[in-house]
Amino acid sequence: MSVKIRLQRHGKKGKPFFHIVVADARAKRDGRFIEKIGTYNPITNPATIELNVDAAVKWLNNGAQPTDTARAILSYKGALYKKHLMGGVAKGAFDEAEAEKRFGAWLETKEKQVSGKTDDLAKSKADAKKAALEAEAKVNQARIDAAAKVEADAKAEAEAKLAEEKAAADAKAAEEKAAEDAKNAEATEETTEKSVVENVAETIGGAAAAVAGAVDSVKETVANVTEKIADAVAPKKEDGEAADEAKA
Repeated sequence: MSVKIRLQRHGKKGKPFFHIVVADARAKRDGRFIEKIGTYNPITNPATIELNVDAAVKWLNNGAQPTDTARAILSYKGALYKKHLMGGVAKGAFDEAEAEKRFGAWLETKEKQVSGKTDDLAKSKADAKKAALEAEAKVNQARIDAAAKVEADAKAEAEAKLAEEKAAADAKAAEEKAAEDAKNAEATEETTEKSVVENVAETIGGAAAAVAGAVDSVKETVANVTEKIADAVAPKKEDGEAADEAKA
């Protein structure tokens, strides 16, 4: 029977998860299998692989043929290297203890490489996150600055508009005050002129009355004087007439 070591897909769409199985080469890819020897999760970085190395080596020694992807996984986890070491033991090149020692050293080196890659990936991820946060902070600061500028421009525009409205209101008030002052000045001038005319008329009237009174007083004085003169002349005339009568 031809046997293959291959992957059997599980998991949801877009999130694949594979079983590493030993199956009859004639069986369907997702059909029945002989033995499950591990799992493979390509979603993680690095990929997560769980493998029973001894079982894989046993099936490789029994003639199982891995697919290309399965071969890469077996090589990555050291199954092919351990098969090579077991071949050396079978040939008598070294004993099984030496083979295990060499395989342990290989695993230690491999784990360091994987750990270093994991650390590098974590560092890269942290750096990328830091860069993203810095970029986001810059974008947020730019938005804040833009909003502050818009607010400042709006405030300046509002202040300018208020200043313009105030200037217009002040100009209008000054114009109205000037017109009112001119009107009041004109009214005051008319009132003053009228008062002067009335005062002059009153003065003239008073003077005319005084003159009339003086004329009447003069007339009365003249009449009194005339009467006194007449009284003074009348006795003398009477005395002359009496003298004339005596002579006769």
